[in-house]
Amino acid sequence: MALVKMIEDGHASVEVQAVFDEIKTARKSDWVNNFWKVLASSPATMQRIWSNVKLVMAPGALDALTKEMVYVAVSVTNNCEYCIHSHTAAARAKGMSEEMYAELLAVVGLANETNRLANGYQIDVDEQFKPKFD
Repeated sequence: MALVKMIEDGHASVEVQAVFDEIKTARKSDWVNNFWKVLASSPATMQRIWSNVKLVMAPGALDALTKEMVYVAVSVTNNCEYCIHSHTAAARAKGMSEEMYAELLAVVGLANETNRLANGYQIDVDEQFKPKFD
């Protein structure tokens, strides 16, 4: 259960409803998910996060499916149940197969294990891995 009151679509301030409407238009959806309804309790936070989402998740050097899969990987690592579910659904809608999901989780698990080993052993970074700038 959310720790603040969710603001429902259609019962929001003009400022919040404008963001809700933009989210629905951008996602070609007729509903606003709970994440945004909770953030709407703080309109400034909601607007800031929505602006960041539009900027970061916009078309760029990474395709939309890759961005969603990275989001899933980070959400798994951070143990965010909500984001795991929402971004897995988004990745599947963009073409992620069950095989891709299984492989993604295998990479996440391996990376977490090797990261912890490298941190625990305090392994010095090889000079060959460090960037060289002129």
